[in-house]
Amino acid sequence: MSSHLNWMIIRNNNAFLVKKRNIKKPFSKEPNNVTNLNAYRYNGLVHKKAVGVVENPNRKGFTVVYKKAKATNKPAKNLIRRPFKAGARRSLHKVKRLLRANNYRTDLAKATLRRASAILRSQRPIKAKKPKAAAAKTE
Repeated sequence: MSSHLNWMIIRNNNAFLVKKRNIKKPFSKEPNNVTNLNAYRYNGLVHKKAVGVVENPNRKGFTVVYKKAKATNKPAKNLIRRPFKAGARRSLHKVKRLLRANNYRTDLAKATLRRASAILRSQRPIKAKKPKAAAAKTE
């Protein structure tokens, strides 16, 4: 089936939808959806080529998960996982190059970089705040 027909079938009700009150567009928790928005463009289920970014299990770096276009009917061989743990700047550059050089969903390149950057940011240690000594001295 075509991706448009699949989208028309699953767009209003599927197991991954997150519907809340006072939100016009529902969110989606499906794999390979880099923005978590329920939209045809970002959907990871209906496209032959889809990109996702997940955190590594040891909380060091991230993994880019993408689909092989030729293995659409073989779910076991469909997904390719590529871990990145070299460092923030180098890893983000490699992800950008992976998507742009291979012409693999270039429309999702910025969203993929944002998701990867957010994961890296969440892995940073929290800086301890210094107590304000000047404000404590009051006469």
